[in-house]
Amino acid sequence: MGLGTNEIKVANPIVVTGEDHRYLAAEQLRESSIEMRAALLEPVGRNTAPALALAASAASESGADPILVVTPADQAITNTAAFTVAMHSAIREAADGAIVILGITPDRPETGYGYIQVATESEKSAQIVRQFVEKPDPATAQTYLDQGGYYWNAGMFVLRASVWLAALDTFRPDIAQASRLAWKHRSIDQSFIRPSKKEFAAIPAESIDYAVVEHCPNSDFLIKMVPLDAGWSDLGAWDSVWQVLPKDSNGNAHLGDVLTTDSHNTLVHATGRLVSLVGVEGLIVVETPDAVLVADKSRSQDVKHIVNQLTASDREECTFHRKVHRPWGWYDSIDEGERFKVKRILVKPGGRLSLQKHHHRAEHWIVVKGTAEITCGDKTFLLTENQSTYIPLGETHRLANPGPISLEIVEVQSGSYLGEDDIVRFEDHYGRA
Repeated sequence: MGLGTNEIKVANPIVVTGEDHRYLAAEQLRESSIEMRAALLEPVGRNTAPALALAASAASESGADPILVVTPADQAITNTAAFTVAMHSAIREAADGAIVILGITPDRPETGYGYIQVATESEKSAQIVRQFVEKPDPATAQTYLDQGGYYWNAGMFVLRASVWLAALDTFRPDIAQASRLAWKHRSIDQSFIRPSKKEFAAIPAESIDYAVVEHCPNSDFLIKMVPLDAGWSDLGAWDSVWQVLPKDSNGNAHLGDVLTTDSHNTLVHATGRLVSLVGVEGLIVVETPDAVLVADKSRSQDVKHIVNQLTASDREECTFHRKVHRPWGWYDSIDEGERFKVKRILVKPGGRLSLQKHHHRAEHWIVVKGTAEITCGDKTFLLTENQSTYIPLGETHRLANPGPISLEIVEVQSGSYLGEDDIVRFEDHYGRA
């Protein structure tokens, strides 16, 4: 986004994500040509305050006191020039010791966001924050819009690492102390940093806002807001995705294989199958290999209630996806029945799976694209498109891609147990053995 200047030096980002999403995050950064400084892997979710405590510890480990730009992953900015100007203003304020929050200039009486009230309103300069207010009802949101001086809280912060750690010590010493302990007992695996699972699980779960930021007005910590009018959208709900996508003459935003007739103001996100709409309005339809969501667009944030039901029912959709990313590529479980499972497997150029064996299943591999280097027992050989091989139950084996293009195979497993935990690793290029 061009944040760097002669005075502002931008380091590679630190990414905080869950352990299960580490390879997906790394692959998305690679596709965006972004080299991360480190990935901090949370063993369990503890909200954003502990996450920022870990990031601040990582960023200041060398003894420096850098300015941190803290942003959620699920946001969109359409005017990068305006975003850069606002961010430069925030960085200058943070350099002088302020905690800075980006406030979105509201264009409607939104009830889905918290609001920031400033002491004096200015379209360009940083302003002192008077208070934070919770998500309002529609009448109150309209009042905020009419009055002026209120901005949406987008959850973007700019502050020095030392300021955050000091503020956390002041307002939530329990989170600060527990986070320090989890960081102290961390382990490092290439660019992945894992805080101690035992200590991290003991950290109270709390957001940056509730733990620190909302306590800062009228405290010893100066908190300012920089207004941001840069085509911002929170992509945390599907109605927000509809707002930022291009639409047809009927207000429909469609991605994938979609056919409609007499339908208006709909969002369809189809990843694998044809989705058809007839005579509907204001619907959201999300089709994925794992599940299908149909919702009223005005209630898209209520999908959390479905997630709660899935969790309470201990449904595997909460934790497992059909397509799973790995450091070497991905696999997609496309069919499954009694004593068999079929997968599509993609291995990136230079990628290598573990040298491994299975106690309960045999495997058939068919190459559909690229070149495969196969290790089976004491033999190593190459297969190309339309060739296949058989891996007997209990045999040590490995799949690798020695070629310059992605390798794709179809794997058919057969046996008495086909779970992912039926694996014994002997060697692993990615440190997982």
